[in-house]
Amino acid sequence: MLRTRLSDALKQAMKSRDVRATSTLRLILAALKDREICARGKGNADGIGDDETLAMLQTMIKQRREAIQLYEQGGRLELAQQEQDEIKIIEGFLPRQLNEDETRTAISAALKELGCCGVKDMGRTMAWLKQHYPGQMDFARASGLVRQQLS
Repeated sequence: MLRTRLSDALKQAMKSRDVRATSTLRLILAALKDREICARGKGNADGIGDDETLAMLQTMIKQRREAIQLYEQGGRLELAQQEQDEIKIIEGFLPRQLNEDETRTAISAALKELGCCGVKDMGRTMAWLKQHYPGQMDFARASGLVRQQLS
């Protein structure tokens, strides 16, 4: 379903002659196709699901945020702005992100449901969160919050 939305958005961007959106969406679809080819090579004939696609989009956003920092340090503000524009386009395909309080509430619910009591349960907790909140939270930040609550 997400792949269809991406393809439709690419067609719309091409019709409206939006160069930035067209190039960004082509990049996303190329990365998606590459991952699907890898998945088929591993025996998954269906390719990848929306959860993995959402994770890929989050990774792309993270890469662009890192690039923005480097461009700003190097004084290349026009390239930093270009990366920021790409982030806005990619974020349009992600579900609404949980804020800090909602993330803490979700972590508390996970810990309660799983009966976690120590840092050794961190892996199970993160797996549960990734399964129940795909694309909705920054799991690097959530990892720190989980570790904090388990300590």
